[in-house]
Amino acid sequence: MPDFPATSGSLFMVVAPSGAGKSTLVNALLAQEPTLKLSISYTTRQPRPGEQDGREYFFIAVPEFLEKRQTGEFLESAEVHGNYYGTSRHRIAEQMQSGTDVLLEIDWQGAQQVKKQFPDAIGIFILPPSIQALEDRLKKRGQDEAHVISRRILAAGGEIAHAPESEYVIINQDFATALSELTAIVKAARCRFAQQAARNASLFSQLGIHANLR
Repeated sequence: MPDFPATSGSLFMVVAPSGAGKSTLVNALLAQEPTLKLSISYTTRQPRPGEQDGREYFFIAVPEFLEKRQTGEFLESAEVHGNYYGTSRHRIAEQMQSGTDVLLEIDWQGAQQVKKQFPDAIGIFILPPSIQALEDRLKKRGQDEAHVISRRILAAGGEIAHAPESEYVIINQDFATALSELTAIVKAARCRFAQQAARNASLFSQLGIHANLR
């Protein structure tokens, strides 16, 4: 059963292979949609240059991560490219129950876990225009060594195969177009009946609108 009521905020899951431009798109979306909150995950990987604990991720050691997972603290968790990632169940619950829209930057394994507990979560898969473009972006990023980039490219095919599990797919060929499409999905989701009814309860009551919401 879902842990969150249907009348709470929306939960968006943005999924993509490494190098597809997911983080750049998400950051641009958050800049223009300040009421949308990014869920900060826990990870055991080392911070990349410029990353700060508590901003991009909560960086923790493997033993602490495994302890949190054992006690059920994570809504989802996964091992990706040799590192662990997990999403705090309590942080998500508090935000959504207060009507806040939450966005998860997540891999396909984590998205599957979230969907089992919250079927109304909205999956958005970001695709590159080609595998070559994916490789070029990873090299241009300059954050990973050659063998890491090769591993990510090899893994990309398997990750992309899970695109059909998402409700929406965006091809990130032109950044402005991709951002416009991502923004449109968020705005449309906010107009779903359950979200509008929760945020405008008084108006709906005055208008005599009633529904058997789960």
